[in-house]
Amino acid sequence: MTRDPRFDVMFEPVQIGPITAPNRFYQVPHCTGIGYRKPQTLASLREMKAEGGWGTVCTEYCSVHPSSDDDPYPSATLWDDEDIRSHALMVEKVHAHGALAGIELWHGGAASANHYSRETPVGPVSRPAGVWDPVQTRAMDKFDIREVKRWHLEAAKRAQRAGFDIVYVYGCHWYLLKQFLDPANRRSDEYGGSLENRVRLLRELLEETKEAVGDTCAVAVRFSAGSVMEEVEDSTSRDESRAVIEMLSDLPDLWDITVDDYSYEMGTSRFVKEGGLETTMRWVKDVTQKPVVSVGRFTSPETMLRLVRQGVVDLIGAARPSIADPFLPNKIAEGREDDIRECIGCNICYSGDQTGTPIRCTQNPTMGEEWRKGWHPEHIPRKKTDASVLVVGSGPAGLEAATALGQRGFDVTLTELRKELGGRVTREARLPGMAEYARVRDWRLTQIDKLSNVETYLDSDIDESQILEFGADHVVLATGAVWNRDGTGRWLDDAIPGWDGSSVFTPDDIMDGVLPNGPVIVFDDDHYYMGGVLAEKLRNEGLEVTLVTPANQLSTWTTHTEEQHRIQERILGLDIGLVTGTSVASIGADSVTLACIYTERTREVEAAAVVMVTARTPRDGLYHALVERIDIRCIGDCNAPGTVATSVYSGHQYARELQAEVPGNVRFRRERATAP
Repeated sequence: MTRDPRFDVMFEPVQIGPITAPNRFYQVPHCTGIGYRKPQTLASLREMKAEGGWGTVCTEYCSVHPSSDDDPYPSATLWDDEDIRSHALMVEKVHAHGALAGIELWHGGAASANHYSRETPVGPVSRPAGVWDPVQTRAMDKFDIREVKRWHLEAAKRAQRAGFDIVYVYGCHWYLLKQFLDPANRRSDEYGGSLENRVRLLRELLEETKEAVGDTCAVAVRFSAGSVMEEVEDSTSRDESRAVIEMLSDLPDLWDITVDDYSYEMGTSRFVKEGGLETTMRWVKDVTQKPVVSVGRFTSPETMLRLVRQGVVDLIGAARPSIADPFLPNKIAEGREDDIRECIGCNICYSGDQTGTPIRCTQNPTMGEEWRKGWHPEHIPRKKTDASVLVVGSGPAGLEAATALGQRGFDVTLTELRKELGGRVTREARLPGMAEYARVRDWRLTQIDKLSNVETYLDSDIDESQILEFGADHVVLATGAVWNRDGTGRWLDDAIPGWDGSSVFTPDDIMDGVLPNGPVIVFDDDHYYMGGVLAEKLRNEGLEVTLVTPANQLSTWTTHTEEQHRIQERILGLDIGLVTGTSVASIGADSVTLACIYTERTREVEAAAVVMVTARTPRDGLYHALVERIDIRCIGDCNAPGTVATSVYSGHQYARELQAEVPGNVRFRRERATAP
């Protein structure tokens, strides 16, 4: 296939100071949960982006000094010359595919509690450091400011020696330079008070960094263009952001424009749709002649093209779209837009950084596995011998297994109990804000449609005898799981008295269209998105809803996906009651007894129904009936209930490992820390 000529502009080179980007596809700095800990893993991950056509590939935030230590969140580091080698490895791999390599130099200031280095946190003023850490910064004096500049410049020179083409000055997201820019910086010297004074450190760092790297590297600044909220459109934040860009207009070689609020900049698809930052970045090109890049979880090539043609940006910035599909640019170049794995905006990728674990992706199960497992998102080994595979169940695990097995050349039969494919993602995508989860199904169905060796059958309630009669060489059960009705889960090991009454519902009931009468108690012991989404749906149906959870906040795991605040804000804004630190003790005909998890004190509340969002039970009966007779495996929620990302990975792993030689206890390469 050939490229649509309309997209030719996307493959034009862009001058960035002394260097030239080969195209307009720009992977902006993004965290990985890997940082300094696993250089081989990280270099191979970034290399895959370059191979896939991203013209510029950047690191994550890179600490310039131990006083900027973000542990337990793993940043990159350029503290001394020993760090150069790891970065040079990434640069070499990125350059091998003709892409530019960028590095985002960073000092956290008051955002860094320095748990690992135990250095005293510093900032423009004395204030609490970290997030909820019981430590404060030391207010920086002139010596400290000179030291920060020295650290930054030394790191810039190391970056230059490592071979980077673009060096960032990081001026947003409430890190050190943003702390100086903030109106709360009321220092009495030339670095505080007036806007001109508050901009001074940013200006000096840009000037001195450009001098330090000379004409071999471009110098970019990552900067917040203000608020995205309509009610503060003309706020001080927006006005000052414009004033700063006007002051520094042509000083950096590139403006990387964003907003400070992570929950909007990288908001989940429930709350922020594609191009959510467009109004924020639209005016920036009016006040600078330098190239501009910005993000917006761009998944549509048409949107990317429009923004470039309208002169809103010069380069299309992407983090999550480049994770979901490292080969997005190449697919546009080859006229294969329908093969693009579109990001679903779940932020499971960001959860890796927040939990200190390597990045993963719902749409792209190979993400993070490039080095340790040798997985490639576009290439999968062919089968060794002919074999047939029966996949029972077409949820995310079953669809991924069928797709990957088909691409390997196996004869695949995919059966589905219901009248439509997709399993849980099809059903969950109908819940409020969850529509983009259907992309998990849609991409795989697009691929299956291209595979003549994969057959699908709907409305097939296949049983033990039919599986045996079918006679496939291998059987894969992807039959999912059902939500528990009895209330057992994380908090409760025993069934709640009254659970078997007609007033008790599960998420499966709600998704099947069986709705309760109100008032309704939603008991959320799952702590991810389901409890909040169901409460929102029931409230939209006009019911009085109270959400009860044993946790101290709603949907507590979503702190890792940067959406907990927005979920709780949405729930409270809908006048849904919220009771935390509380469990359900018993269920009556028209009431529920609640129990405080700390004091065990109980109280009775009116309720016509209870929706149990607790745990799930695998539908694995066929496995236990057949495991001694045929080659059969469980994958996805049928194996162990988890996230959609876990299910997709499970299906892909099965397909990769069929007929493959799998090592023993450890099924991947490890980067080992060796003793001197």
